[in-house]
Amino acid sequence: MASIFSKLINGELPSYKVYEDDKAFAFLDINPIAEGHLLVVPKKEVDYIFDLDPETLSHLHLTAQKIAKAMDQVFDCERVGVAVVGLEVPHAHIHLIPINGVHDIDFSRPKIDFSEQEFKAIQQKITDAI
Repeated sequence: MASIFSKLINGELPSYKVYEDDKAFAFLDINPIAEGHLLVVPKKEVDYIFDLDPETLSHLHLTAQKIAKAMDQVFDCERVGVAVVGLEVPHAHIHLIPINGVHDIDFSRPKIDFSEQEFKAIQQKITDAI
């Protein structure tokens, strides 16, 4: 059965896509802990990030770097934090989150509710910077 991320990649479910190429797909997290919180996933459905083949793993991290540099330009943050947890969805993924301190990347923090219009504005800010 396809993961929810595969359904987003295939267009079966809507997403706020910020980047796509032949190997990677990036989209806003719909339960963000910060404005701009997004996920970078391989198009290849593999559960555990370290089970990815070296080429895909490398591409995923280089894609995350490219997107993080764009995020640095559009968000007032000290850094773009990176987290690979991998327990929520059985599809490898990298979280990119604008942060000003280590507490900003705590996944137990309350999620932020954005309207569709706000999500679209955040999406546009990032895509324009990439």
